[in-house]
Amino acid sequence: MTLRQHARPYQICTNCIMDTSDSNITFDARGWCDYCNNYHTNILPNWHTDARGAAEIDRQMDEVRKRGKGRDHDCLIGISGGVDSSYVTYLAKERFGLRPLLFHVDAGWNSQQAVNNVEKLVDGLGVDLHTEVVDWLEMQDLQLAFFKAQVPHVDTPQDHAFFAGLYNFAAEHDFKYILTGANYSTECVREPLEWHYHASDLRQLKDIHARFGTRPLRTFPTADILTFKVYYRYVKGVQVLKPLNYVPYIKEDAMQLLVDKYGWQKYAHKHYESRFTRFYEGYWLPTKFGYDKRRAHFSSLILTGQLTRDEALRKIAQRAYDAETIAQDFEYIATKLDLSVDELKAIMAGPNKTFRDYKNAMGLMDLGAKVLRAVGAQRAIIR
Repeated sequence: MTLRQHARPYQICTNCIMDTSDSNITFDARGWCDYCNNYHTNILPNWHTDARGAAEIDRQMDEVRKRGKGRDHDCLIGISGGVDSSYVTYLAKERFGLRPLLFHVDAGWNSQQAVNNVEKLVDGLGVDLHTEVVDWLEMQDLQLAFFKAQVPHVDTPQDHAFFAGLYNFAAEHDFKYILTGANYSTECVREPLEWHYHASDLRQLKDIHARFGTRPLRTFPTADILTFKVYYRYVKGVQVLKPLNYVPYIKEDAMQLLVDKYGWQKYAHKHYESRFTRFYEGYWLPTKFGYDKRRAHFSSLILTGQLTRDEALRKIAQRAYDAETIAQDFEYIATKLDLSVDELKAIMAGPNKTFRDYKNAMGLMDLGAKVLRAVGAQRAIIR
């Protein structure tokens, strides 16, 4: 546990399972946290998966098909092998009749399930796939730099490669629409930034790499916040659509459909389709920092009626995965980073840092978030 977490008495929400491991969480007189209150007052009244949502998504998909006439593909979908992006791919082809190009970034950490799931969807749906392979030596150097920086968000190199690769490809190849798996159903409670800082902050990525890296990032995909939020959107005309916010989306039902139709493989928890992310979320964060991202994931499912609070409490009381697998992943991560197990353990034992200890674009991102919230484009709490 970090010092900041000990600065206030422990408290857990009486409605979900978010707690004071989020140092900025607040509670009302009932014991409900601000995430729960925001869900009921700001998200739920504006979230429509009924006939109104169907009409809106049909309108959007009509526009995608219209703008895509004469092209081999009418939209781009970033796919990881996880359930959200996989289900969006299914909907795009089977329900909406789109001709998507799937875009996958191989950053060197794919699990067997991720590779299988992407292949099964490509074959089963008859869609095309473009895979961008990140130079491993550059990825390794940047990944190790984030470990040496002692920050919680050591998944930034992988996440930045994913979104920068996707947006850069869309802009370069004149795609006007990107479909994503972002959704309220499983993500209405967002992890606080102290747990999971913006992967899009290129200023921080460059600062950490300059301090701890040794190899130039000549081919590693990058994009700063102004490039993909302003230039790509308003100059290149790239729009991001979120179909899962307009249709009924129950995670377990979606996974079972993918299993039954395509031989898709389930994985233990959200984001665990990446072996690195499983290690980062299941071991690095809770062990070194006292942050368990499952609290946010389970709380989202509680609020959307997919999990009871008692079930969530039972799940969170168990480790994310078993000791034997943790040991195997620890050795695997160390070896891939060209470290010994003892060297990686020594890094874990080092002094904890936050994103505030390095150069960052937080001021600009805060301003952007306030604007998006003011116009109703951002309803989940991000802090």
